Amino acid sequence: MTTGEEPAGAQLFVDSWDPGYGASFEAAPAGPATPSSAQVDATVELPVVDWRAIDVCRDVSAPDVVLLVDGVRRIDASVWTAEPDGTSFPGVAASYAAGVVRCDLVRGAASLAGATVGRGLFTASPSAREVVAGRIRYPVHRVGGSGEMNKLSAAVQGPLTALEVEVSGAARTDGDLLVVDGPLRSRRNLPRTLGYVKTQHSQYLDARLTSVVTGLRSGQRSPVFRLGTAWGGYSWYLRLPVASRAPWAGVVRVECSAELPESAAIGLADLSLVTLPRFASTPYKDPRAPQNLVPIAGLERRLRALLGDARLLHRALTAAARAGR
Repeated sequence: MTTGEEPAGAQLFVDSWDPGYGASFEAAPAGPATPSSAQVDATVELPVVDWRAIDVCRDVSAPDVVLLVDGVRRIDASVWTAEPDGTSFPGVAASYAAGVVRCDLVRGAASLAGATVGRGLFTASPSAREVVAGRIRYPVHRVGGSGEMNKLSAAVQGPLTALEVEVSGAARTDGDLLVVDGPLRSRRNLPRTLGYVKTQHSQYLDARLTSVVTGLRSGQRSPVFRLGTAWGGYSWYLRLPVASRAPWAGVVRVECSAELPESAAIGLADLSLVTLPRFASTPYKDPRAPQNLVPIAGLERRLRALLGDARLLHRALTAAARAGR
């Protein structure tokens, strides 16, 4: 027998991000099991039974200077090398750039503090040589293995990270806060540095703790927890100013070095909560709002312009390959 009433369905939300950029949350749904202690230590700041949203600490002030660093990369051409023994190897000619925006919160001004462009030919070929395409040089970066395409593209990240460290180091001053767009990876030794992860590809917490994260209001953060992943580190979630009430709308994950004392990590978490929301973007200006911070969006546009015209570079690479035969 039926009552004539339809069962209640799940509430639907539409992600505010332009679907061309993917989704702001791309992890698998949470399961009922609690993550093992080897993976996550959720007791850094609060006992698990007391996990709750944390508001801005009134005793914490934003730093006078915030540096935001980001990098971009682009594949200019896919290439092949023909070896003397008849074998061949794939490769990519890539351009990449890193830059830093200096935000003076006292004066309310932002400026480009530095930017650097790099290029390279990424291949497993043992005999590949530097490619000169007009005035542009692509030095060889050897990639291990047989040169699978996914490894070639991933290999660009190493030199790009090195550029980010270089440009951010040159711009630092005492007392500033450095915010890296993306995970810290090999930059965990940099002082007063936060990794800013705007797209959530992994879900580290169990269902109950995740419900604390999805229940955050704008301007709140989760307690600090510690990851036992290969890179390790302290981490926490915070929600930027956002109108949508979708579970993951405006939620970002922030991380800092595992080498810090717990008290220092909690201090950086409080500092992030009074600093990062002021840079949040708005939907009518940015398709990845609010997670794509305003200075980062401007920096990305500048860096992509510095890479040069992709069509002209592809044409120059094609001409260089023909001339070298």
